[in-house]
Amino acid sequence: MRIGNGFDIHKLVPGRRLMLGGVHIPNETGLYGHSDGDVLSHAIADAILGAAGMGDIGLWFPPGEEAFRDANSIELLKTVVKSAKEHGYTVGNVDCVIICEHPKLSPFYSSMRRTLAAALEVDEERVSLKARTMEGLGEIGRGEAIAVQCVILLD
Repeated sequence: MRIGNGFDIHKLVPGRRLMLGGVHIPNETGLYGHSDGDVLSHAIADAILGAAGMGDIGLWFPPGEEAFRDANSIELLKTVVKSAKEHGYTVGNVDCVIICEHPKLSPFYSSMRRTLAAALEVDEERVSLKARTMEGLGEIGRGEAIAVQCVILLD
C-alpha cells in the first residue's frame, strides 16, 4: 500500500465555470487555470502521482502546453489512474477537504462522488468529500480562491 497527499489552490475569477470533481457548480465566478481549473480533480491526481512515485500534475500536464488549454480535468485524472494501474496500483480510497467560503457544496456531494468514483474506478463509498470555510481569513476566506487537500491510499 502507498499513501499520497494532494493539494491545489486556484483563484476565483469572473467569466469561468466553476468545476469541482467534474461537476459544474452554479456560481458567479469560476476557477482560473489553464485547464478547467478543477482543484478537486487536480489534488486527487497529484495525490495518486505522489503515492505512485510518478511525479506531479505539473510534469504530466504542463500549464503552458496548448494541448491542455481548457482541458476537462476528469479526463486528466482518468489518464493518471490508467497510468497508475499500468504501474500496478489501484485506488483504495480518497479523503478530500474542499476549502472555500462559498458556494455551499453539500448539495453537489453526491454528483461529485459519483463522477470521481467513476474516474477512479472505485465504488462511491471509497470517495469522501468534506467542505470547510476559512472563517473569513485570507484569500479563501474573502471568497477569492478555493483550495483542496486530499489523502489517497493506493493498493
